[in-house]
Amino acid sequence: MPSDYDKDAYPEPPRQTPIVDKQTTLPNPALILTKLFYYSVDLPVTTFRELVEGIHSGNKYNYYHQKFRRVPELTECTEGDYTCYYEAEMQWRRDHKVDQEIVKVVQERLRACQQREGTSYHQNSIWITPIYWYHSAAEGYIRGEDLQIYSRVHLCNG
Repeated sequence: MPSDYDKDAYPEPPRQTPIVDKQTTLPNPALILTKLFYYSVDLPVTTFRELVEGIHSGNKYNYYHQKFRRVPELTECTEGDYTCYYEAEMQWRRDHKVDQEIVKVVQERLRACQQREGTSYHQNSIWITPIYWYHSAAEGYIRGEDLQIYSRVHLCNG
Protein backbone atom coordinates (compact mmCIF):
# COMPACT_ATOMS: atom_id res chain seq x y z
CA MET A 1 0.00 0.00 0.00
CA PRO A 2 1.41 3.41 -0.85
CA SER A 3 2.44 5.70 1.95
CA ASP A 4 0.28 8.57 0.73
CA TYR A 5 -2.96 6.55 1.17
CA ASP A 6 -5.89 8.80 2.08
CA LYS A 7 -8.55 7.05 4.21
CA ASP A 8 -11.11 9.76 3.59
CA ALA A 9 -11.04 9.20 -0.17
CA TYR A 10 -12.31 5.63 0.19
CA PRO A 11 -14.42 5.33 3.32
CA GLU A 12 -14.99 1.85 4.72
CA PRO A 13 -18.51 0.38 4.60
CA PRO A 14 -20.48 0.48 7.83
CA ARG A 15 -19.83 -2.44 10.20
CA GLN A 16 -23.52 -2.95 11.12
CA THR A 17 -26.73 -2.66 9.19
CA PRO A 18 -28.29 0.69 10.00
CA ILE A 19 -31.48 0.67 12.05
CA VAL A 20 -34.47 1.86 10.07
CA ASP A 21 -36.33 4.73 11.68
CA LYS A 22 -40.06 4.14 11.29
CA GLN A 23 -42.02 7.22 10.46
CA THR A 24 -45.31 5.69 11.56
CA THR A 25 -46.58 3.29 14.21
CA LEU A 26 -49.10 1.63 11.87
CA PRO A 27 -48.26 -1.96 10.85
CA ASN A 28 -47.34 -2.80 7.28
CA PRO A 29 -50.53 -3.71 5.32
CA ALA A 30 -48.60 -6.13 3.08
CA LEU A 31 -47.59 -8.19 6.12
CA ILE A 32 -51.15 -8.17 7.41
CA LEU A 33 -52.53 -9.37 4.05
CA THR A 34 -49.84 -12.05 3.77
CA LYS A 35 -50.62 -13.44 7.23
CA LEU A 36 -54.36 -13.19 6.58
CA PHE A 37 -54.00 -15.20 3.35
CA TYR A 38 -51.74 -17.76 5.03
CA TYR A 39 -54.06 -18.44 7.96
CA SER A 40 -57.36 -18.23 6.05
CA VAL A 41 -56.50 -20.03 2.79
CA ASP A 42 -53.09 -21.67 2.68
CA LEU A 43 -53.00 -23.36 6.09
CA PRO A 44 -56.48 -25.01 5.89
CA VAL A 45 -55.93 -26.22 2.32
CA THR A 46 -52.48 -27.61 3.14
CA THR A 47 -53.77 -29.33 6.27
CA PHE A 48 -56.70 -30.88 4.38
CA ARG A 49 -54.41 -32.08 1.58
CA GLU A 50 -51.96 -33.68 4.03
CA LEU A 51 -54.87 -35.40 5.75
CA VAL A 52 -56.22 -36.79 2.46
CA GLU A 53 -52.75 -37.88 1.30
CA GLY A 54 -52.23 -39.65 4.61
CA ILE A 55 -55.44 -41.61 4.08
CA HIS A 56 -54.57 -42.44 0.46
CA SER A 57 -51.02 -43.51 1.22
CA GLY A 58 -52.35 -46.57 3.06
CA ASN A 59 -54.52 -47.57 0.09
CA LYS A 60 -51.84 -47.21 -2.58
CA TYR A 61 -52.66 -49.18 -5.72
CA ASN A 62 -50.18 -49.58 -8.53
CA TYR A 63 -52.03 -49.47 -11.82
CA TYR A 64 -49.38 -51.55 -13.57
CA HIS A 65 -49.99 -54.49 -11.24
CA GLN A 66 -53.56 -54.92 -12.36
CA LYS A 67 -54.41 -58.60 -12.62
CA PHE A 68 -56.92 -59.87 -15.11
CA ARG A 69 -58.56 -63.22 -14.62
CA ARG A 70 -57.75 -65.72 -17.33
CA VAL A 71 -60.56 -66.39 -19.74
CA PRO A 72 -61.00 -69.55 -21.76
CA GLU A 73 -59.06 -69.77 -24.99
CA LEU A 74 -60.84 -69.73 -28.31
CA THR A 75 -60.67 -73.51 -28.59
CA GLU A 76 -62.54 -73.83 -25.28
CA CYS A 77 -65.42 -71.55 -26.30
CA THR A 78 -68.70 -73.10 -27.30
CA GLU A 79 -69.85 -72.57 -30.86
CA GLY A 80 -71.78 -69.33 -31.30
CA ASP A 81 -70.70 -67.84 -27.96
CA TYR A 82 -69.60 -64.44 -29.27
CA THR A 83 -68.93 -63.06 -25.81
CA CYS A 84 -66.44 -65.86 -25.21
CA TYR A 85 -64.90 -65.15 -28.63
CA TYR A 86 -64.48 -61.49 -27.72
CA GLU A 87 -62.98 -62.27 -24.30
CA ALA A 88 -60.56 -64.76 -25.87
CA GLU A 89 -59.59 -62.13 -28.44
CA MET A 90 -58.91 -59.51 -25.75
CA GLN A 91 -56.97 -62.06 -23.67
CA TRP A 92 -54.84 -62.94 -26.68
CA ARG A 93 -54.14 -59.25 -27.41
CA ARG A 94 -53.10 -58.64 -23.80
CA ASP A 95 -50.83 -61.69 -23.91
CA HIS A 96 -49.40 -60.48 -27.22
CA LYS A 97 -48.59 -57.06 -25.74
CA VAL A 98 -46.94 -58.69 -22.73
CA ASP A 99 -44.91 -60.91 -25.07
CA GLN A 100 -43.81 -57.85 -27.05
CA GLU A 101 -42.65 -56.09 -23.89
CA ILE A 102 -40.79 -59.19 -22.67
CA VAL A 103 -38.98 -59.54 -25.99
CA LYS A 104 -38.14 -55.82 -25.94
CA VAL A 105 -36.65 -56.05 -22.43
CA VAL A 106 -34.67 -59.16 -23.28
CA GLN A 107 -33.37 -57.52 -26.47
CA GLU A 108 -32.21 -54.50 -24.46
CA ARG A 109 -30.43 -56.77 -21.99
CA LEU A 110 -28.82 -58.73 -24.81
CA ARG A 111 -27.62 -55.51 -26.49
CA ALA A 112 -26.21 -54.30 -23.17
CA CYS A 113 -24.47 -57.63 -22.72
CA GLN A 114 -22.99 -57.44 -26.22
CA GLN A 115 -21.86 -53.87 -25.57
CA ARG A 116 -20.23 -54.79 -22.27
CA GLU A 117 -18.59 -58.03 -23.31
CA GLY A 118 -17.70 -57.23 -26.91
CA THR A 119 -17.19 -60.08 -29.34
CA SER A 120 -16.83 -62.65 -26.56
CA TYR A 121 -20.28 -62.11 -25.06
CA HIS A 122 -21.45 -65.65 -25.90
CA GLN A 123 -18.36 -67.26 -24.33
CA ASN A 124 -18.88 -65.87 -20.84
CA SER A 125 -21.07 -68.18 -18.82
CA ILE A 126 -22.62 -65.32 -16.85
CA TRP A 127 -24.20 -63.83 -19.96
CA ILE A 128 -25.51 -67.05 -21.53
CA THR A 129 -28.79 -66.67 -19.63
CA PRO A 130 -29.90 -63.47 -21.45
CA ILE A 131 -29.07 -65.09 -24.79
CA TYR A 132 -31.14 -68.12 -23.87
CA TRP A 133 -33.96 -65.82 -22.74
CA TYR A 134 -33.83 -63.95 -26.01
CA HIS A 135 -33.94 -67.07 -28.16
CA SER A 136 -36.75 -68.67 -26.15
CA ALA A 137 -38.75 -65.43 -26.09
CA ALA A 138 -38.17 -64.89 -29.80
CA GLU A 139 -39.35 -68.43 -30.58
CA GLY A 140 -42.51 -67.86 -28.59
CA TYR A 141 -43.03 -64.50 -30.24
CA ILE A 142 -42.56 -65.81 -33.79
CA ARG A 143 -45.76 -67.85 -33.52
CA GLY A 144 -47.85 -64.68 -33.83
CA GLU A 145 -45.39 -62.62 -35.86
CA ASP A 146 -46.68 -63.88 -39.21
CA LEU A 147 -49.97 -62.11 -38.58
CA GLN A 148 -50.48 -58.62 -39.93
CA ILE A 149 -51.45 -55.47 -38.04
CA TYR A 150 -55.09 -56.62 -37.82
CA SER A 151 -54.18 -59.88 -36.14
CA ARG A 152 -56.92 -62.03 -34.71
CA VAL A 153 -56.76 -64.91 -32.28
CA HIS A 154 -58.69 -67.26 -34.56
CA LEU A 155 -56.06 -66.74 -37.28
CA CYS A 156 -53.31 -67.71 -34.84
CA ASN A 157 -55.01 -70.78 -33.39
CA GLY A 158 -55.81 -72.23 -36.75
